[in-house]
This record gives sequence, structure tokens and C-alpha cells, in this order.
Amino acid sequence: MHPMWQVELPPPPTSSLSPLSRELPRLLGRQKTDQMRPFCTHIVVTGPSQSALDLSKQRLLFNDDMAHQQHVSEVFASGNNDSDFSTSRARMKLFSNLVALAFCAIELVSAYGGKPVCGFNNTVHGSMPLTAPGLNPTIVVSQSDLWGVQRAAQDLSIDFGRVTGHNGTLLNISGSSLPGGHPSLIVVGTVGSPLINSLVASNKINISAITGQWESFMTQLVSNPAPGVQQALVIVGADKRGAIYGIYDLSQQIGVSPWHFWADVPTIHQDVISALPTTKISKSPSVKYRGIFLNDEAPALTGWVLDNFPPTKYGPGFNVNFYELVFELLLRLRANYLWPAEWNSFFYVDDTFNGPTADAWGIVIGTSHTEPLARATKEQSLFLNGTWAWQSNQANVTEFLREGVERAASWETLWTMGMRGLGDTSSPTLNATQLETIIGVEQQLLEEVLKTNNLNNVPQMWCLYKEVGGYFEQGMTVPDDITLLWADDNWGNPERLPIGNETTRLAGNGIYYHFDYVGSPRDYKWINTMNLPFVHEKLIQSYERSAKQIWMFNVGDLKPLEIPINFAMDLAFDIEEYHQPNSTLAWTQAWATSNYGSALAPQISQLMMNYSLLAGRRKYELMDINFFSLVNYNEFETVIAEWVAQATAAQAVYDQLPSNAKASFFEMILHPSLAGMTLYQMYYIAAKNNLYAEQGRNSANQYLMQVFDWVNRDANLTMTYNGLLNSKWSHMMDQTHFGYDNYWQQPMRNSLPGSLSYVQTQLDALPGYLGVTVEGGNGTLPGDDQFHSNGGSTLQLPPMDPFMTTPSRWMDIFSRTSSSTPVTFYVNTTVPYVKASIVNGTLAPMGSPNQTDVRVYLTVDWENAPAGDTSIVVTVSTTSGINWPFGQAATTRYGTQYNVPQIMLTLNNTQARLPSNFSGFVQSDGVVSIEPEHFTNNKTTTEASAYYAVIPGYGRTLSGVTLLPATAPVQNPNISSAPVLQYSFYTFNKAPVNASLSVAIGPTLNTDPNHPVEYAVSIDNGTIQHVRPIPVTVLGSYGVPWTNMVSNFSTYNITTHPIMASGAHTLNLWAVTPSITFQKLVLNLGGLRDSYMGPPESLRVNV
Repeated sequence: MHPMWQVELPPPPTSSLSPLSRELPRLLGRQKTDQMRPFCTHIVVTGPSQSALDLSKQRLLFNDDMAHQQHVSEVFASGNNDSDFSTSRARMKLFSNLVALAFCAIELVSAYGGKPVCGFNNTVHGSMPLTAPGLNPTIVVSQSDLWGVQRAAQDLSIDFGRVTGHNGTLLNISGSSLPGGHPSLIVVGTVGSPLINSLVASNKINISAITGQWESFMTQLVSNPAPGVQQALVIVGADKRGAIYGIYDLSQQIGVSPWHFWADVPTIHQDVISALPTTKISKSPSVKYRGIFLNDEAPALTGWVLDNFPPTKYGPGFNVNFYELVFELLLRLRANYLWPAEWNSFFYVDDTFNGPTADAWGIVIGTSHTEPLARATKEQSLFLNGTWAWQSNQANVTEFLREGVERAASWETLWTMGMRGLGDTSSPTLNATQLETIIGVEQQLLEEVLKTNNLNNVPQMWCLYKEVGGYFEQGMTVPDDITLLWADDNWGNPERLPIGNETTRLAGNGIYYHFDYVGSPRDYKWINTMNLPFVHEKLIQSYERSAKQIWMFNVGDLKPLEIPINFAMDLAFDIEEYHQPNSTLAWTQAWATSNYGSALAPQISQLMMNYSLLAGRRKYELMDINFFSLVNYNEFETVIAEWVAQATAAQAVYDQLPSNAKASFFEMILHPSLAGMTLYQMYYIAAKNNLYAEQGRNSANQYLMQVFDWVNRDANLTMTYNGLLNSKWSHMMDQTHFGYDNYWQQPMRNSLPGSLSYVQTQLDALPGYLGVTVEGGNGTLPGDDQFHSNGGSTLQLPPMDPFMTTPSRWMDIFSRTSSSTPVTFYVNTTVPYVKASIVNGTLAPMGSPNQTDVRVYLTVDWENAPAGDTSIVVTVSTTSGINWPFGQAATTRYGTQYNVPQIMLTLNNTQARLPSNFSGFVQSDGVVSIEPEHFTNNKTTTEASAYYAVIPGYGRTLSGVTLLPATAPVQNPNISSAPVLQYSFYTFNKAPVNASLSVAIGPTLNTDPNHPVEYAVSIDNGTIQHVRPIPVTVLGSYGVPWTNMVSNFSTYNITTHPIMASGAHTLNLWAVTPSITFQKLVLNLGGLRDSYMGPPESLRVNV
């Protein structure tokens, strides 16, 4: 126990009341915890003062001894900003570190994703003041209502305190009469509770729209609800969670974020809050079971838990105090389902209050795909008599599973069915026939323990994860009352979705989706790298394809993934709200507004979208120095500039926020932006060090030192995060994230990227003091290397033309001397229409790279350049070096055997050949590069059975274009009415050429084995070529291209098309099947160079 905490337990109401620890047998018995009653025993924690803002969770002890409950329990005294209630057990260091954040005055907006029920003035006719100076709300709930509803009502009273500085008053009343004398009255309850029944009977409310509807709720401002009561805001839930969601909906609308604890989102002070004269009906959620899986929770989450909760008998303190924080977050996010932490805990064993508490709160507990019938992974090896093997230990495994059912039978559970090997592995002995037998035995156990002959209303799921999917493909029969939980490939791509009669299964279908993963080709578990538009595309696809019973998200440590978790839960709750292809942008705008106010919301929304694209290009853990090009298309420089712009913009927003909003913004927006920029800078500088050392540059050593600096900055960011708010989030950034060495598993310590080099600068380079290299290659002059012919004195720049998107080419001139004498250089373009940005200068022999290296840009005056093709020579000379007494001075300045560097440059002045009325893309640098959203024609309409839509922010560069809906029929490109995307482009090739067309698509798999992913393409009236880019494989295996696809966040295929003459052409592109999203199109006419993302988009004219 932390020494600063002193825990005082008041005496129980009667001597016969057992402490909660001795209540365990009763709580673990058959009695439903919905019938447990709160408000009997207080645990008072003395220590640092806590305002209502600090009370992240108040846990009430259960007691069903009704003889000691008061007729009316006033839980919170009106106007008291400090609650008598705290946690049921000491929070250890965690809550001593909470910082009381001052209220701020930034604009408050209503919660997003639903109709507003409150506002912040009293000018709306018919509104009712909930708060005002001297006025605080009274919240009334029936004593006989469900415990979880009463507990949420308590949160609402505290939430008002968070916003106004004064808690509401909570009244637990018996009977059905509303108390008079309360000018600000909020009534909460479930259908069937006495208070709600009374209002229905007196025709004050009509609950027909929600009655019998899963998790729905209604909020209504009611006039004259009872004698002496002029108005009341009534929140009615169709069931327990419906009422809880209605309560938290009001909490969020007054300004309390679901992330008030887990991401430190502050409230915004308000004095006047009014209930609007309206009725809100919240229908049943789009997805029935919506939840998260805490998985691979070490080192970050486990370290945090060890730091803040006492250890359990078998490991870290994943106890009820920890899980209550998770339960509250889930309910505020309108989620309802949890797979508890797997690898370092036993949910039901670590703390015997975990199970009943989850049930009382309203959380459905399940277990992961490898933990059938509520038996944790670690239990399988510690508590099972014998080995976890059906074939050799059937009797003991059966009894082991029976005990799991018996333990969790009283609580709301979604039962995991099936079996895998020990420790999330495939079983070497299981097959489809045995698995059918196992599921049959498991269902028999459920029937016996739950005492039912009908399992239709007993939630069960079987997850088709990895090898398990193969059993299903072999023809395994799965009972119709079991939900099929279709898994992704661990990288966000559903492997398969329901087809045929699978879509009408009694228990429906669901998806298991990863935001975090440990495994091949590489772990990704540091910080958020999810491309939100990509996630949106996959979730909408899954929903439209009937996977809507369960959505389960693997969220790793939870903490770094706040944004994708929130995004997924909002879609799962009401998918129609954000169903359109461009809905991600709308969601980020609403999220930013809700959490930080409307003034900065546009900037924050754009930061979220930009980060999503930048981080999604390639997982941080997969980065190294070789992916982005230093020599082609200015690729690596452009990427770094984007990251610097992102970090700079995030810092600018951070600087404008009030002090109490800075911590949350740092955690969710600024830290990821700075951390991403830092990691990319580290690899960028390391790549420069590697290349420049090969070229013999003195500056290579300075870049080596800069790598060390960026590594240190990364460490400082980690320590800043872990030390935030007096180390509230200690260990949450402990995850290693660089230093992988051709192995998928996390490195045990961050270490420098490989291939770092140091140049021996005490001696001169053999070719002399000066070095030259050019865009488009790694070769260096003077001297020999593998990139140009030995003894050669020329390098070739990529050609230039008037339609380049970047109007220049570059060459680097650099020092390679050990002398203290500066190195002079002279650049001669030899023709007047080619200009050099620097024609002469001096390089320092040592010092920073901007002193030892210079980049010279070459530009062309196309109006005065000759038409057609011209080749010129650019020379780079020096007067620095050794003059041998016998020999030519010009030669000896380039070593003993080399000559003046000559740079060859071809100019293609095609300006006059482009018709002035042409509209479309123009060939440049031997390619036509196209962003798919920039089509010339989109021959489709949204009213058609299939149509194309743009997904902003999707992919690696700009956006994606996809065929919708996900249920669209297979298209036939040979039919003129088939939806087609057309792109006009102009080429200058003088002779026929076989052009190679690369079509890059977003990651995807064949979710319908009867119709593999397919597109078709043609140029002009040429042959329509069909391409199936994803191999057809057995479910659970992915084929050879998969590793590159998920690593690169893209895959591409190449088709060849004859282009017989220069001029205007049309590229025709069809998505034959849905489930395909086009990312980029590159037509190679002979000039394509290596890069990660392809050449920048070609120039478009007259558009």
C-alpha cells in the first residue's frame, strides 16, 4: 500500500453484515448481480484532496440487505464539489498522481453522433434549467432499478460537478412518486421500473418506440410529470444498458468525454445548462456486441498496472479496481463487450470480484478465440489436470471446461466455443471432425449447467482465426445458434465474410479486427498506426456483408489507441451516422469539436487525417533506411517535410490550447505526431549516413552524430509521456519500436538502425577533394563505384521536360578532403537556357553538412530551349587539390587518375506538341502517374446498383476510389453500362511502345471465395485485361504476396499495353468486384525509377 494512503472502513450497518471479501461465495452463486443493491458501505480514502474532476471512478460495494437501506438515500449533498465516495480499494500511486485540472473557457458543443438534448442557455422556449448559479440538478432513480443504472446515475451527478463545480444530488427512492420541490429534476430508469411505470401510466411519456428494443433509450423533457413538479428531464432505457447509454449520452452532451480518465480530456466549465424541449429516440445499436480485447499487454499496460495496483496471487494486479476503469470507458463509448487481458492475468481468478462486478456494471464478458468457455489461457496450463489436448485428455478437458461454465453462469457472458492449441497456437492433433465433437460437448455443458434445452438465446461465438478457418472450409458443420466470428489477417483485412446462407444464420456473424498485433511479418504495438479511412472501408464492408452481430477489436494496451477505438465504437453503435465514403473526415471533425471545441476543430481534424495517412503508410516497426528513396522523386525529403509539417502544426495547436487541455492533446495528437516525425527523421538521417559514407562524403560523420541525437529525442519523448501528470501514465510508452533485426518479435531494447557508417577523414579520398553525385542514382564522380563504369567521368541525370511537376533537377557537390583548406567548385551548364542555382562556391573541409555539402538545382528556360530532344553536358570543376610537378593540373586535382566530372542531361522540349485544348494528364519523365480520384469520367451514378466513390485520406498518398456498395454484383466490363473510370492522358513517344501499367490497390483479401478480387483495364480500344491481384488460398493462409502487401500498405500488378503513337489516349479501369480500392496508377513509358510510393502525380492541364 502506498504510504500516503490511509484507508478507513466505517462500521457496517449491523454486526451481521459480512465484509465484501466474505461475501464471495454468495456473489459467485446463482444469484444475478442485477439484484445487488448499492449504497450501504462507504470506503473513505484520505490523502490528496480530490475534486469531482479527479474522481475517475467511484465504486459502490454490493449489499442486498434491504433492511438497512433508507427510504430515500441522498448520496451526494447538493452543491458539494467533493464526494464521500471513492474507490473500494486504495488506488495506490495512481490517484495520488492525478492533477486537479482547472476549468477552462473554451466553447462547449453538444455530443456528436446524436440529437442534442441540452444546451447552454435558457433562451430556448420551453427549455428547463438543469444548472445555474445556485441551482444544481436532482437525479432520481428507483431503489428497485438495476444496480448498473443506479451506479451510472451516480456518475451523472459527479459529471455535473466536473462541469459546473457542483455535484448533482442523487436520490434513490422507493415507490413510484416523484419528489416535489426540486426545480431541476432528472429522472432515470429502465422500462418496468416503478418511476417509469408511473410516468407511462399517467400518459406523460410514450415508450412504445423503445420497448423490447436491445439497448435503446429515450430522453424527453416532460411537462408536469407529477404534482408539484413543473418539468423533468426523463431518461428511459429499454434495458439496463439502454438506460446507462442514455445517462452517459447526457454526460457527454454537457461536456464530459468518455476519455476523461484514460486520456485526460478535460471538461469545459459551464454555469448554465438547460434541457431542450425535445424527445430523442436512440434505436438499437447497429452491431449487437461491440467490444475490445486487451491483448499482448506487456510491457506497457502490464507495467502500468504493476505500478498502480497491488499484485494478485498469480501476477500483475488486473483486479476489479483496474477493470472498473475499463468498464466505465466501454459504457461511455456505448460498448458492451470485453475480452480481458490474456497473457498476464486470469480474469476470474486474479480477483473474484471481476466477474460479478462486470455483470453488475453491464459489461458482457467473453474470452479470446483461444480460451473456450471462460477458461483463461494461463489456466489451461496451471489448473488443468493433464495437457491441453483433446485427443489424449478429453475427460479432464471436459471437466475443466465445465468448471468454467459453472463459474461464469450467473453473469452475462458471451461464450467462446471451439478449441485451439495451448498459448494461442494451432493444435497439432485437432481436425475438423474433432472440433465438431468438441463444440458439441461444449454446447452440452452449457445446456447442463445453465439448465436449458434451447441455446438459441445463449450467446455463443466461434472465431475463425488462423488455422481454425481451414477447418470450416473443410466442411465443418457449426450449429446455427453459434455466431461465426470472421477474423482479419491481423493487419486489418477480413479474410472472409459471410456468403450465401451464412448471411442468415440464427446467431449471425461478426468480425475480429486488429488495431495491434504481435506476429509476422512484424509486431506493431507501439502507438497508433491505423489509417482511419481504411478501417472505415473494412468495417462498412463487413457490416454490409452481414457481419453485424459482434465486432471485437484487438487493442493491445488500450492506451495509445484511443482514436481508433473511439472511431470503431461510434461506427458500431450507429453505422448510418458515418456510413458515407467520406465519413471519416466528418467523424474527425465531430470528435475534435466534442473534445476541444469548434474554434480549433478544423485544424485538429486535419491533423488526425494527416497523421492517419502518414503513419499508415508503413508501420513504424517495419521501417528501415531502405524503403523511401533518397535519389528518386525527392521521395524521402518529401516524406520528412510532411512529418515536419504535421509536427509543427500539432505543436501550434497545442500552444493555443488552455493548460488543462494540453495533456490530453499531447497524448492523442501531439505525441504521435512528434514520435512519428522523430522515428522517420532517425531513419532518414541514418539513410543519408549510409549513402554518404558510400560516396566518401565528410558529412557522413555529421549525419552519424545526428542519428544519435534523434535516438535521444525518441527517448526523451518516451520519458515525457511516461512522466506526464506526475507519472500518471508511467510505463505506457515502454514498448520498444526500433532495432528489429529480420525477426518479427519485439527487440528487447531500442537500438540504432543497422548499416551506420563512419568515414576516415584523416586521409583524403583517392579521387581528390571534391565529389559530385546527381539525382536519380547513387554514383559519385570522380572515382569508381558500382553505379557507373570504372574509370568513367560522366553521370546521367534523369531527363527534363516542360511538364515536370518539380521544375528542376539537382546535383550534390561535397567535400572529401582531410585538408583544412576549403574546397572551391565551379558549375558550367555550357548552354544559356539551362541555369544552375549556384555557379561557384566554397565548401568547408569539415563542419555541419550545410557547410561541407551543397545542392545545386538545374532549371530550363523552355521558351528559349530548342524544340525536341537535346543533350547537354554540365561540368563541375575545382581549383583545389595537389599540383604534381609532372602532369596536368586539371587532372591531378581529381586524384591520380580521374577527370573533371561531367553530368549528362537530356532535355525533351515537348511543349509545342501538346494541343492547347487537351484536358488530362501529360507524360513527363517517361511516366504518367495518376491519383485515381482525378478521373476524367466516372461513368456511374450513386443510384446505380454499383458505383464508384472517393475515400479521402485512404492509402499512402491522397485517397482511394472504390466500388460500392460492398454487396455490388460482379461487373462485366464488356457491357457498355458497366461502371468505368476513365483517365485521359497524352504521350510523346515517337515510336510504338509497350507501356507497363501498375495498378496499386489497398490491402485486401478474397472475402468471397466464389468471386476473388478482380479488376480490368484497357487503353483506348485495346484488349480488356482482367487481373486477380490476390491469390486464392485456403482460409487462414495468405499466399506469397501477402507479406509485401501488408508491410507496404499496398499491392500492385502490372499489365502491358501497346501504345502505337503519341497523342491523346484513354485509360479505362473497372472494378470487377467490390472489396477493391484503387490507390495509384502509374503508366511506365520507359522512365520509371525505384521508389516506395511511385512517382508524384503527373501534371494535369485544362481541368
